[in-house]
Amino acid sequence: MPRNPDRRTAPADPDSGGRPRRRPQRSPRQGRARRVSDVPAPEVGTEIELEVGPVAHGGHCVARLDGRVVFVRHTLPGERVRARVTEGGSSFWRADAVEVLQASPDRVEPAWPAAGPGGAGGGELSHVALPAQRHWKKTVLVEQLERLARIDPEWLAREVTVEAAPGDDERRGLHYRTRIELVADAEGHAGMRAHRGHRVVALKKMPLATAELMAFAVAEEVFTRAWAPGAQLKLVAPSEGDPVLLVDGEPWRRGRPDTRPNARRSVTEVVTGPWGTHRYRVAADGFWQVHREAPALLTGAVLDAAGGGAGELAGATVLDLYSGAGLFTLPLADAVGPQGRVIAVEGDEQASKDARRNAHAFGQVTLETGVVEKILAGEAVDGTTDVVVLDPPRTGAGRAVVDAIAARAPRRIVYVACDPAALARDVGYLAAHGYALTGVRGFDLFPHTHHVEAVAVLDRRG
Repeated sequence: MPRNPDRRTAPADPDSGGRPRRRPQRSPRQGRARRVSDVPAPEVGTEIELEVGPVAHGGHCVARLDGRVVFVRHTLPGERVRARVTEGGSSFWRADAVEVLQASPDRVEPAWPAAGPGGAGGGELSHVALPAQRHWKKTVLVEQLERLARIDPEWLAREVTVEAAPGDDERRGLHYRTRIELVADAEGHAGMRAHRGHRVVALKKMPLATAELMAFAVAEEVFTRAWAPGAQLKLVAPSEGDPVLLVDGEPWRRGRPDTRPNARRSVTEVVTGPWGTHRYRVAADGFWQVHREAPALLTGAVLDAAGGGAGELAGATVLDLYSGAGLFTLPLADAVGPQGRVIAVEGDEQASKDARRNAHAFGQVTLETGVVEKILAGEAVDGTTDVVVLDPPRTGAGRAVVDAIAARAPRRIVYVACDPAALARDVGYLAAHGYALTGVRGFDLFPHTHHVEAVAVLDRRG
């Protein structure tokens, strides 16, 4: 993919892992610009009026005040707002829009008012119409891949998509989470932490949770009971079986600790698609995709990208890195068939234990537990590799893993990413090893938040 020499885009949010853009040189004829350091840092709480510019990775838009960058939340490009400073500093400020003076046509009534300015973190786009949320996320994907991987922006604009999950438009982007995590405040009320802080915002409901999960929360009096301050609550509504409540990692049932020897600590998930049906046993407090449609949607995208849906993987050797409980491992095993091989690598002991149970009937699957780059460097992963599938944590794979993957010279790499900046950085590393980005599908699996999932395909040149 051609590199883009001109990367004049919005500055990266320092939290995103992106690099700030290079400052343009100033002509000798220009007068001395007012330096950022000349502008005094405000007291937190100061209100300022801003003309809002482009989106930035992290759920903000970019504004400028007297030459200083301000990352402002709860707004939209093109708006004029009154914003309250939440963090000052010598290089940039952060602020929340608290009054809209001139609204964008994409602004709607917030779907989750409790996540507005000063509220709970995790719903920072609930004031944005769903189509505009997807455009926002595509813009961020394109910008990060252009900035960090230097991919041609025209190609990205044509090829990158962000798709809605089935049913989300009908539900207005609500009621999709099958898992929610809460924490009790000092008075014992269940809630969520505020953005970039430790303060707990007490909640009366969680509208992103599925209707089944919310009904279970009501039955267990999750939002009305007085919990021990600081208690960690996790509610899980699996695709098969009854919901589960864990409090500080321990099962609860009907308002009290569940001390039965067989108290549920794991759940059953069933994933069905054109590739067939697979059942997974997963630790209740372990990792699983939170959107009700995500497991099937991502499995289909990975199989299509890897060639499994077209029968191209028969007899192939596939590496499934950061494989978790085996979401992709099982359908990949079906795709390679009994003559192929799937080597799944996972660093988490509990997830690896779940994967062994889930894949026990697949003789073509080898499971390895440990640090990914160390496993790849060892003798456990030997021979030719045709395709690599990886689904790393939010921080991405990193240079060591990318180097180890490239050393195996797979013809195709399928990268599942939950952070655009980490994806773009690793795509840049892979480009240096001769891999070209040939496709990116984004999935809006976290409506009303800035998060976006992406499946990227990279092919070896030559």
